[in-house]
This record gives sequence, structure tokens and C-alpha cells, in this order.
Amino acid sequence: MKEIVLNDNLVKNDLFPFALTRHVAEIRIGILTIREKWEQLLNQSIILSSDENMSPDNITVFPANLVPTKEFIQSLTKNARKDFGEDVYKTFEYPWHIFQFNDWALRKDFELVTSGRISATIPETVHVTNSRNIFIEEGATLSHCTLNASTGPIYVGRNAEILEGSIIRGPLAVCEGSTVKMGTKIYGATTIGPYCTVGGEIKNSILFGYSNKGHDGYLGDAVIGEWCNLGAGTSNSNLKNNAGEVKVWNPISNSWGNAGMKCGLFMGDYSRSAINTSFNSGTVVGISSSVFGEGLTPTFIPSFSWGYKPFEKYELEKGIRDISNWKKLKGKTITEEEIIQLRNIFNQS
Repeated sequence: MKEIVLNDNLVKNDLFPFALTRHVAEIRIGILTIREKWEQLLNQSIILSSDENMSPDNITVFPANLVPTKEFIQSLTKNARKDFGEDVYKTFEYPWHIFQFNDWALRKDFELVTSGRISATIPETVHVTNSRNIFIEEGATLSHCTLNASTGPIYVGRNAEILEGSIIRGPLAVCEGSTVKMGTKIYGATTIGPYCTVGGEIKNSILFGYSNKGHDGYLGDAVIGEWCNLGAGTSNSNLKNNAGEVKVWNPISNSWGNAGMKCGLFMGDYSRSAINTSFNSGTVVGISSSVFGEGLTPTFIPSFSWGYKPFEKYELEKGIRDISNWKKLKGKTITEEEIIQLRNIFNQS
């Protein structure tokens, strides 16, 4: 097959704030990122591009927001693209599509990553329903928890940990190195990305990686970027009091989008909330913001915000310093490339 290029030039602006800091193909939905899905399905490396003037010679270009499946790849080889059905692939155009399609993506990824493999043994102390729909990677630790896979598959990644008293319904992915703290309640369809820590109550949400929701509070119908932290007691609303459509603000297009009846929080990379923060339905938080203040949050919090009521600007050097401190907590360091990217976002915000 020709080299595959995933191009996000035409789609990245509608996926604020997550496409500010990553190529769209690096967005996680299901167990894997979009790029990882392509590479596993094709067994070859994928080229990522944002070039609006790509030459199609000797390459095949796909939009970076197309989520492939095994059936999709098989159809490509048969030149049968006109026969694709809704279950063969998805394209997500807006941030809320990430959690709306996550149930489908989790089931497809579970089939992909577990095909032909045998799960590690489920410990005797774990209460299980439908064990055939559960896959545990080597190195994962589970103790005195409940896994109900009757509603969808449950995947527990390498070196992940699920502590005592946690109650989980699939579909769910707890990715590599993540921790589910004691007494956590998780409903599908939820993805806990690599090296995250979660607690409290979570439903139909995606945490991309290295983020924390470590304490009580509710997170529902939400997407959380990388290196975020939700303070103890933080909760989001995902349903308006009048049960009307939730509207979501996009500062790039300067327009509102209709996300449906249920929509929670979209938090960009490196942002954090203070304890007991209450997020409005459909709230969008930009990059590297520190969210604190009285009452419900505004529905849009720009990048590099320092609190609200009133908004103040988060000083760039302090923001970089604080991100560096958070990274140290997980044994990582901020890179020069990240600093340059943050400076660019700060100057444009």
C-alpha cells in the first residue's frame, strides 16, 4: 500500500482546544490514538501533516479526524469505499464527538488490541461479570474491585492499577500506568489515558494522558487533555436545568456549536482547577489555565487564564514553571519544543 498521510489542515480549527497542542491524529478516542489505530491496522508508520498544499503523488491522503477500523482497511484494498457503512469508520468534527463516539471506538479497539492474545489472570479477589469481555495486560494490579463487562468490554493496560472498592461498568479502558483510586465509580464509555490518576465518579469521559481527577466529584460527557489536574471536589454539569441543547463556544470560528442534550467539560492541555470548582455544562477551557473563582464557571475560559471573576492573565514564565513542576511529579520534564509551542499560544491568546 502507498504511504498514508493523515492531514488535519481542514479540521483542526473545529477541534479547539485539543488541536492547539497536537496533531488531530494524536487525539485519543477508544484505547488508542487515531495514529496508533492506523499503524496497528496497517503495520506501517503513518505520516502526519498539516500542509494545505500536499501533492498526492505516491501517497494516499486521509483526513486526520477519520477513525479507521479493520473493516475500513480491508475495504480499501477492495476499492469498495462507496460501500462504507456507519460502523466501518467515524469522522469526528467537533470536540463533543470524541465522547459521543467513544463507546464505538472502545469496542473496535478492544477487538484490535486483544485479537489472538490471552489475558493475564484476573485475581480471585475481583468480582467479575462476563470475564470473556475483560482483558488484563501483564503487570496490571487489581484488588477487591468490581468489573462488570456485560455492558461492554473492559481493558486494563500494562502496569495499571485498580484499587479496592472501585466499581466499574464497561466499556472502559484503563491505559498503561494509570491508577483508579479506592472507591471510584466509573460508567462506560470511559477512557483513562496513560499515566492518569482518577477517583470519584466518572461517566462517558476521556482523559488523554498524564492527567489527574484524583478525588471525589463528578466528571461526565467530558474530554480532558494531557497534564491537567482537577482539584478535590471538582464537578461538571452535563445537563442544563431546562434539559435544552448545550451550546459550546469555539473562539477560532467565533461561533457556538450545538452539542446535544448532554455535554460536560472540555479542558485543554496543562490546565487545572481549584478544589470544589463547579463547571457549567459545555464549558471550554483553553491551554495552561488555572481555574478558580466563586460560583459556576463561565462557559469559556481562554488559554493562560488566571482565575475568573475577573479574568487575569497567567504570566507566561510562571505558567511554564508550574507546568514543569507538575511534570516532575510524574518523572517528566518540559521540553524546549513544548516551551516554544506554549509561547506561541500565549502570544495568540
